[in-house]
Amino acid sequence: MGNRGMEDLIPLVNRMQDAFSAIGQNANLDLPQIAVVGGQSAGKSSVLENFVGKDFLPRGSGIVTRRPLVLQLMNSPTEYAEFLHCKGKKFIDFDEVRQEIEAETDRATGANKGISPVPINLRVYSPHVLNLTLVDLPGMTKVPVGDQPADIEFQIRDMLMQFVTKENCLMLAVSPANSDLANSDALKIAKEVDPQGLRTIGVITKLDLMDEGTDAKDILENKLLPLRRGYIGVVNRSQKDIDGKKDINAAMAAERKFFLSHPAYRHLADRMGTPYLQKVLNQQLTNHIRDTLPNLRAKLQSQLLSIEKEVEEYKNFRPDDPMVQQFSVDFEKCIEGSGDQIDTAELSGGARINRIFHERFPFELVKMEFDEKELRKEISYAIKNIHGIRTGLFTPDMAFETIVKRQIGKIKEPCTKCVDMVISELVNTVRQCTKKLAQYPMMREEMERIVTQHIRDRESRTKGQVKQTNSQSTVSHVLLCSAQQRINQMSKKKAAGNQVIRKGWLTINNIGIMKGGAKEYWFVLTAESLSWYKDDEEKEKKYMLQVDNLKLRDVEKGFMSSKHIFALFNTEQRNVYKDYRQLELACESQEDVDAWKASFLRAGVYPERVTVRFHLKHTCTDNTVTQTLSQMWNFFPVHIICVQ
Repeated sequence: MGNRGMEDLIPLVNRMQDAFSAIGQNANLDLPQIAVVGGQSAGKSSVLENFVGKDFLPRGSGIVTRRPLVLQLMNSPTEYAEFLHCKGKKFIDFDEVRQEIEAETDRATGANKGISPVPINLRVYSPHVLNLTLVDLPGMTKVPVGDQPADIEFQIRDMLMQFVTKENCLMLAVSPANSDLANSDALKIAKEVDPQGLRTIGVITKLDLMDEGTDAKDILENKLLPLRRGYIGVVNRSQKDIDGKKDINAAMAAERKFFLSHPAYRHLADRMGTPYLQKVLNQQLTNHIRDTLPNLRAKLQSQLLSIEKEVEEYKNFRPDDPMVQQFSVDFEKCIEGSGDQIDTAELSGGARINRIFHERFPFELVKMEFDEKELRKEISYAIKNIHGIRTGLFTPDMAFETIVKRQIGKIKEPCTKCVDMVISELVNTVRQCTKKLAQYPMMREEMERIVTQHIRDRESRTKGQVKQTNSQSTVSHVLLCSAQQRINQMSKKKAAGNQVIRKGWLTINNIGIMKGGAKEYWFVLTAESLSWYKDDEEKEKKYMLQVDNLKLRDVEKGFMSSKHIFALFNTEQRNVYKDYRQLELACESQEDVDAWKASFLRAGVYPERVTVRFHLKHTCTDNTVTQTLSQMWNFFPVHIICVQ
């Protein structure tokens, strides 16, 4: 291969490739590389594993390679593997390498056989390999499998084209000999992007599986479908050999024996086989890098000057820099809802936080359950203990405050949960707003870190305030304001009358098939009733249901159902609608369910198992306890309404 400098060319390009992958872009440089292309089950994975001498690539039916794999082979005295995304971790067991490839693929594409153009960078050190870098691309397919999109063939083709159309990319076109080579997927792609055959290296696999009496001699001698760089034949392990854990070294020996003993290939034996293929690829990639080096160097120098000039402008960087100010403006717009780009697909930014406060949080509050029997016992003990040996006519404030503090403490959990949800939305909003800094990954990472840390600091302060809700000042404030709040709430409810609270489409889910099955209607909820109509013109009313004595409960969605369901039922065990004990209503999303639940709360329809008022019909021998319970009855509903 020449002098030591030439041997260092491939590792040098590897380091450049890693650097560009780490910053998420390729600096518009066309780096020299070899891309492996071929149809499914053409034998690409077996060829790469033969190079390494280990089983380390995912196997199975359908599309196995679903992300480009940048495989960098490095000659080294020791044998181990490293991933760029797992810096510092050495993989000695190559079964773990396979598992990590599968896991990293699923992280980007999911488990539904989808594909992603984001590459996985794997470096393998071994004394058995030559310095070589290959990009293993997904195999071409024509039929979607499982949850794959219908256009999977075109998605894979577009991904392949991103690599093979570059002038500095050599193609390793892998084709099985036991199928018609004139229709080879790999050779078709090669012919399309490299019509002169200058960048294509042909590899013919499965020569041992050809029909008796046939051979690929003309192809391997470069007489049929000629390529400038020629063809090399290899014999991989069969599926039976792989399942039987046949050693790769034994398979290489069998490959050598096949070429030496086969009458059609005996004269080509020295130019066939996996070791020869690896040697040729090493030489051709080194020569290719050497040939493209002058242009590559010129591009790098040009871009370096441009970047240095840009860096010079940031030497006098200030916090009021336009870039930082733009982030601040974008974040504010996202929270305030005045952004230039309005998302029509889902809630985002401030709208999601608004939903937490006005739908999720109130619902969590009213789900709190008070044990009336236990509360009566606590009040009785508190009053008697505060008097001691004396008999008092009036209940001391301290007894009342003690009970109230315990009850106020119950709202800590929903309040803390609300804080967590808001913090999560704020952090997601920060990440969305820093996307414009993608070309400055370090600045983006640092900005996200600083802003997120600031949010986390405020989170701890906020949770600290929540913990102080049972302080003396909080209780005193509630005691002073509860009566006025109750009066205000009753006035508001009286003034609201029968105003419309919410309108929208809902599906009545529990109507039997014999009676027409589940059907969608236009629902109108007011402070007094729930009506539904045939459509949103509200001309043909189907039914009107009074909301008095109604409550809500969640319903598990069926195995085959994608809808989210909740139900209305009567607290007096009466039928809600016709001969149905409960009315099951279904929405398309959980967000819609939360919104409807919040609206029902405004109409006075609470979740199941919620005690909103304490009934005082039980016999009580202690007058003082009865009076205190009456005070508690007045306080708790008002407190809940106030927090809403």
